[in-house]
Amino acid sequence: MGKKEEDEIIRIAKKMDKMAQKKNGAGALDLLKELRCVPMSLELLQSTRIGMSVNAIRKQSTDDEVTALAKSLIKSWKKLLDEPGGGDKPSDEKRKEQTPVSPSQGSPEAKEESSCSNSSSKSEPAEVSTNTLIHTFPRAPNTSDSVRVKCRELLSNALQSGDDYIAIGADCDELGAQIEECIFQEFKNTDMKYKNRVRSRISNLKDMKNPNLRRTVLCGSVTPERMAKMTAEEMASDELKEMRKNLTKEAVRDHQMATTGGTQTDLFTCGKCKGKCCTYTQVQTRSADEPMTTFVFCNECGNRWKVC
Repeated sequence: MGKKEEDEIIRIAKKMDKMAQKKNGAGALDLLKELRCVPMSLELLQSTRIGMSVNAIRKQSTDDEVTALAKSLIKSWKKLLDEPGGGDKPSDEKRKEQTPVSPSQGSPEAKEESSCSNSSSKSEPAEVSTNTLIHTFPRAPNTSDSVRVKCRELLSNALQSGDDYIAIGADCDELGAQIEECIFQEFKNTDMKYKNRVRSRISNLKDMKNPNLRRTVLCGSVTPERMAKMTAEEMASDELKEMRKNLTKEAVRDHQMATTGGTQTDLFTCGKCKGKCCTYTQVQTRSADEPMTTFVFCNECGNRWKVC
């Protein structure tokens, strides 16, 4: 993408940000239509952060047409995350994916879309999808508890640690509230166990080395209820899981070597359990003219010691 497209998107984003700040959506529809005609790529989404501006307009607008068009754009941008090469599609095909639902094929919006694509063929309207999380799960009830309100805020901020939520279009505030509600329903109070559970969710969601966890929560693959109850092992990144797996294998191997390797003997007495069922090995740890060091392992209690 050239600098021309990036400058155009930045211009639109600035106008939308001002509208959102003033809570005045007049003219937002025209800006969204302009934006619909600009071929989008993942690089442009990340550099311009246009998704945040569109999402802000979607939240504060009471115009159904503005909301529908904003959701349609966010849905089409979400595909860029699922398909790394999506940003390289031909512009005509990209615009078809970004076309919102029109009241009829002969509507002014449909005609305008046809002029944007410069194509004589009719565009297939894309299906508008709302936030699946809100429809799948009941909205979290409001709370006046200051501790719970703060925890919901922190969870929402953790979900916004990366840029995934911009293209996915997830409602992080509602999603954070749903996770907190599930945790509270389990403990029924805001004691230390509740706070520790919330802290562990926040820490793992903010982990930049584990973006997959945050993304699966935002996409709805991991439900709020599931996220509220996941163990540290389940939330860990693939890299950490592999590391733990290797450490476990190494520990098992060392234990097996200690119990099966070496020579069985009853010449040594364990200092802990006083047993004589031992295994010993000898290793040259000092210079060649010095005697070997004997390492002894008690097969009954697992005690280890060395004899010089």
